[in-house]
Amino acid sequence: MAEFVGILTAGGDSPGLNAAIRGVGKAAIGAYGMQIIGFRDGFRGLMQDRTLRLAGPELSGILTVGGTILGTSRDKPYKMPVGDQTMDMTSVMLETYHRHHLDALVCLGGGGTQKNAYHLSQHDMNVITLPKTIDNDVWGTDSTFGFDTALGIATEAIDRLHSTAHSHHRIIVVELMGHNAGWLALGGGIAGGADVILLPEIPYDVEVVADAIRRRQRRGSGFSIVAVSEGAMSRRMPSSWRRQKRRRRRPKRRKMTKRRRAPRQSWSSSPKPCRTRPSVSRAAWKN
Repeated sequence: MAEFVGILTAGGDSPGLNAAIRGVGKAAIGAYGMQIIGFRDGFRGLMQDRTLRLAGPELSGILTVGGTILGTSRDKPYKMPVGDQTMDMTSVMLETYHRHHLDALVCLGGGGTQKNAYHLSQHDMNVITLPKTIDNDVWGTDSTFGFDTALGIATEAIDRLHSTAHSHHRIIVVELMGHNAGWLALGGGIAGGADVILLPEIPYDVEVVADAIRRRQRRGSGFSIVAVSEGAMSRRMPSSWRRQKRRRRRPKRRKMTKRRRAPRQSWSSSPKPCRTRPSVSRAAWKN
């Protein structure tokens, strides 16, 4: 009896996704005679049962194609937007899993996908994950696919800035991705020749960075390149946040009360004397 394996890609796209899909498919079909079922657009496709049969023709020619042929999304099984509501669709995904008689589900993704896959594994699903992220921040993994390509692009970008920085005597700051891990900024900064590298793991001091750039200028270097990881934080940042919050604290708004018009009262039914004189003749008024 043939075995069935499902596969999906979730989270952000990165280099190497189609190559990983092809590798899983070629090994499963060629070596073990399995059948591969791809689910479109991540966990949402698993919920909606939108599938794509992956055989030889579908896996051919995708090795050098960017992105993912299955599509991707950032939906979570237990927090799935459905219409105007956010619902737990784990049970629906479990039904899809059993409907296709799957023996295993392969999930390609980063940290968020690993958490979602673990959630599904707690509901009687056989799940295998492949670490995909350019941040290289998946625990227990030496290197994630997508990181090497991103590292090469970051290195080339920093290297190309040297000519402009040197010609115009500029200080150029390059921000690199990486979430809360500094692998991409560290590797790209060293390989690309950055003069200062700021990482999330080591809080930086602005004065120390400025002194390093000034020392370069005194030695005759009229330019500097600073590589900054997106998660880098200053040592002074928490206190500055507090100060900014105090400065931006707005005064309490006054409650807006809607003006109400006094109900019209007739002369006969009013318990209080009317301020306006009734429309009667002068003679009747005197009597």
